[in-house]
Amino acid sequence: MTIDELVQAIHSLNSDDAFRPRLTMEQWRSVAPYMSQGDLRTGDLLVKQGDADRAFYLLGQGSLQVFATGGAPGSARVAILRSGAVLGESGLFAEAPRGANVEAMTPCVVWALRGARLDELAQRMPVLAYELLRAAGAVMAIRLRAHLDRQVPFC
Repeated sequence: MTIDELVQAIHSLNSDDAFRPRLTMEQWRSVAPYMSQGDLRTGDLLVKQGDADRAFYLLGQGSLQVFATGGAPGSARVAILRSGAVLGESGLFAEAPRGANVEAMTPCVVWALRGARLDELAQRMPVLAYELLRAAGAVMAIRLRAHLDRQVPFC
């Protein structure tokens, strides 16, 4: 999957919590080398509840389910994410335990931006790093509000 295809998926996602960085295609191409791409098979776990890391992910293709363990009955499934979704955005801001698991429902292509690579991007292209952080913060704020209303965790 190319960065152009990932950006197309991001732009085509129509959800309240869509990731909307104000980047041109040329800027996305500058960000791409700082990200790693990976494939998931159905059932693979991308994020494990309780683990701490500084990474966030963009779902290029496929579907992921977000679910929590140990919560109140009926609160296990938090969300289903489609192509173009961002997840783990809190990992850009703090190395804190993840609040939920994220599992592939279908084969997926996922792009990751890890903390160390974000730090490098911020040193070399601070405007681009800032824009990614701004957009991730907006997603996090929208999700936090929604999850507080439903009283369920998020990753």
